Amino acid sequence: MTEQHSQQFERGTDGPKVIVAGVDGSDSSLRAAAYAGGLARRQRALLAVVYVQPVLAAGAALGAPVAETTDEIAEDLVAQIREGTERSKGIFDVRWEFHTFRGDPYNGLVRAADELKADAVIVGASEQAGHRIVGSVAVRLVKAGRWPVTVVP
Repeated sequence: MTEQHSQQFERGTDGPKVIVAGVDGSDSSLRAAAYAGGLARRQRALLAVVYVQPVLAAGAALGAPVAETTDEIAEDLVAQIREGTERSKGIFDVRWEFHTFRGDPYNGLVRAADELKADAVIVGASEQAGHRIVGSVAVRLVKAGRWPVTVVP
């Protein structure tokens, strides 16, 4: 094997190194993060918890404090993750990072998975009825076919 070849990035060679879990505060996304945390622990992978802050141009145009609200959600999610990590410290140790991206959930998760060189993406099933017709973020990620995607109910 040449030196150049051994330095190339390759997905899935020795198990996942980075597992991305998309969270938005919903029950299904928090279950997905817990599942991803267990997977990351067993695989000794990095758990990258990703919250995509929606950019709501219409709300901003009406003077709604959209950025403040989404920042509060992100801070609350980090607090919940830290609390869970502290409760399980010494029993289940998981390396994790929290990342915030802006945009729509699908494109934000795609960008996160690409930038973090994800080996797997874990998301919660959509809890919105309209997604059965239009298609959820999870379905779109699966159809993209770029990473193994696990959808947690």
